[in-house]
Amino acid sequence: PDDSEVLLEFHRLGNAVKVTAVDPRSLAEATIVGDPALGERALGQAAIRKLRYVLQRRAGAAEEQGPRSGRPGRGTLV
Repeated sequence: PDDSEVLLEFHRLGNAVKVTAVDPRSLAEATIVGDPALGERALGQAAIRKLRYVLQRRAGAAEEQGPRSGRPGRGTLV
């Protein structure tokens, strides 16, 4: 995803910050927990990097399995 197309959510959890990045097209999300001293920009970039990784893994898994996506026995794609 393009950085301008990613939704970021920040939650302070004591002495840490939980950052969730969401791709609005696929609804894929990735979450990290980091030190608030790093700043929102650095934490947001880390969450976006993880989201890109998740999307790449999904794309690779979809290619391996053909037209079905997801792993067998892991729920139903609706």
